[in-house]
Amino acid sequence: MKLVKRQKPKFVGFVFFIVLTLRLSVDAQQPKDIPRIAYLSVRSASSQALSLNAFREGLRELGYAEGKTIFFEYRFADRTPDRTQALAAELVALKPDVIVTAGSGATRPVKELTNTIPIVFAQDVDPVGNGFVASLARPGGNVTGLSTQQLELTGKRLELLKELVPRLSRLAVFGSNSAGNAEALKETQRAAAAFGVRIQYLHLRDPTDIKGAFQAASKARVDGVFVLINSFEHIHRKEMVDLATQYRLPVMYFGPTFVEEGGLMSYGGDDRHLYRRAAIYVDKILKGAKPGDLPIEQPTKFELVINLKTAKALGLTIPQPMLQRADEVIQ
Repeated sequence: MKLVKRQKPKFVGFVFFIVLTLRLSVDAQQPKDIPRIAYLSVRSASSQALSLNAFREGLRELGYAEGKTIFFEYRFADRTPDRTQALAAELVALKPDVIVTAGSGATRPVKELTNTIPIVFAQDVDPVGNGFVASLARPGGNVTGLSTQQLELTGKRLELLKELVPRLSRLAVFGSNSAGNAEALKETQRAAAAFGVRIQYLHLRDPTDIKGAFQAASKARVDGVFVLINSFEHIHRKEMVDLATQYRLPVMYFGPTFVEEGGLMSYGGDDRHLYRRAAIYVDKILKGAKPGDLPIEQPTKFELVINLKTAKALGLTIPQPMLQRADEVIQ
């Protein structure tokens, strides 16, 4: 167990924008024989800074020097999914050597536009179910990458939430229109039935629904909240965390970034590790490997992260065995 007193980094987005502006200026003059990597996300540049930095660190560890031996083209939809299609078309028109996508919302429009440019998704909930690859072992086509294996962790997350809140009998589940939501909900329903927990599903169509969902959950006197693995929820994590505290609801999240923002607890892989691993796929493709021959990598290490300060604010006592199992406890 690692005890940390974490402070959120300041000015990350501001610094990132400066670096991005300078790099785009340099990239405009890049020699044609140096590999060009395109990067597409439905999120904003600032919200992607940590993950993207992990990817770039991975490339540096492999010997690549930005602006010298490799160049980048970045596109961010700034939390407006409708823009993603146009940005995907821009990147495909540039004919980069590899396109790296941040999640299924970015992968789908790129895949629809090209079957020749190699695509590496840095993370995806269900790449086979989403139709991106034929199988995990043999992706086929021009797409490969890393799976979050989040669906398989649904039962474990619910088990941990029930361990923390033994009285848990009624659970609010937040989902959205993001890819993979339907399958994630099915897995949650199966797990809830096994634990004898009743579910109240609350669908989030847009940001204005978030507060209403917490109000509905509070009014229904649910014992806890379960957030499905989706890009929508991740984008609006700060608002969700703040409302969970306001309504005094224990929430299980799918990633440590929620807990770093002040959320109660999460269980799953660290996206930053996946993005660093994505650099290895890019390296292999640049050296001649075909995307369809590179098996989809799945995480081998999962982390339980607990925010002790939030638990105390909610009047919860973390069981000692759970604290001992936690990989990180934020104070």
